[in-house]
Amino acid sequence: MIAIYPGSFDPITLGHLDIIERGCRLFDQLIVVVMRNPTKNPLFPVNQRVEQIRHATRHWSNVEVDSFDGLTVTYAKKRGAKMLLRGLRVLSDFEKELQMAHTNKTLADDIETFFLATSSEYSFLSSSLVKEIAKFSGPIDHLVPQAVALDIRQCYAKTPPIASPLIVPETLPILESPPVLWPTEKPSGSVE
Repeated sequence: MIAIYPGSFDPITLGHLDIIERGCRLFDQLIVVVMRNPTKNPLFPVNQRVEQIRHATRHWSNVEVDSFDGLTVTYAKKRGAKMLLRGLRVLSDFEKELQMAHTNKTLADDIETFFLATSSEYSFLSSSLVKEIAKFSGPIDHLVPQAVALDIRQCYAKTPPIASPLIVPETLPILESPPVLWPTEKPSGSVE
């Protein structure tokens, strides 16, 4: 059976690779499809994400990597796939994924969605989290494949994050505060 594992994979994480590894044991062929998502501003172009995934999955003989711009079910029909593989990290993923599975079923009732819970060590991990950490030069080597970590570092080295400057309006009055008195001090001019 052919299964499709669609996503934006920007970047691919060890959590994604966990799903791919387990999926390639469940299906005869697993096609990882980098989908273009018009609502996201990607860090890497689609062709670079495809190459990153190919490199990371090169040791699994039944994994293919491709890209597509359109509906996932359209691509699945084109490839003769009857199963969509989706990873679930947390309950909120399930709500979104279930809605998508029901929608896909209305578009192609012969295609099923197979949900696979992410291994617990990756349940917190998302591509957005990786980008946020990397943006501020945090360590990401334990979250993504090494080659991808290098690509991410190079990307942010070209466009470092812009820190917001502290803006103090000139119109704010400067207030004088009364002097701070320590318990052993007495205010000047006070009578005992």
